[in-house]
Amino acid sequence: MSESEQGTRQIVAEEFNAMAAIGGVRGLIESAAPAVVFVVSYVASSQNLTLALVLSLVLVAGMVILRLVQRGSLIQSITGFGGVLIGLVWAWLTGEARDYFAWGIVVNALYLVGCLITILIRRPLVGLLVQIFTGVSQKGSPKHGRYVAATWLWVALFAARLIAQVPLYQADDVAWLGTVRIVMGVPLFAVVLFVTWLLIREPKGALEEHPPSDPS
Repeated sequence: MSESEQGTRQIVAEEFNAMAAIGGVRGLIESAAPAVVFVVSYVASSQNLTLALVLSLVLVAGMVILRLVQRGSLIQSITGFGGVLIGLVWAWLTGEARDYFAWGIVVNALYLVGCLITILIRRPLVGLLVQIFTGVSQKGSPKHGRYVAATWLWVALFAARLIAQVPLYQADDVAWLGTVRIVMGVPLFAVVLFVTWLLIREPKGALEEHPPSDPS
């Protein structure tokens, strides 16, 4: 199971675990470190893109090797850093430092559209995730309205990221783009997960207040 799936599973947990939502301290570091190294090295070296790319690639390679030494899955390790690798290659091909963050912008746009589609077809994303994680169909669920509201919350997350990052990308402000990307990444993801959990969870004592009817 990937760290992102483990985090997303928190929406159906009995008790919300913030550290599990962000993949623990390691998940937080691994999500932020490549961007931090890229931006700091790029700015500190007077915009030496080659140096920033090399240092970030070395860091990612080191993280992958560490996972493998700890008997992690090669496919899972590469997948976990897939977005970073795409960003590195994209920036290298175009020669534009800002393109390190271009893939993340594209992905958020796709997620935004995907969430909207699930709402329009009356199969909200959050309900689909609950169905995947629990095996309980969302069709006819009394929680449908809550699933819709929670999915709109995710729409707002992806929209906020685009609103904040696209102007910085267009302005070629790599330092601020990287900063916003980090702040609106895992930390904000965890906040939205927590609010989603609050929206769809069953209040304690609900079963005692409304016990199932006797089938006999």
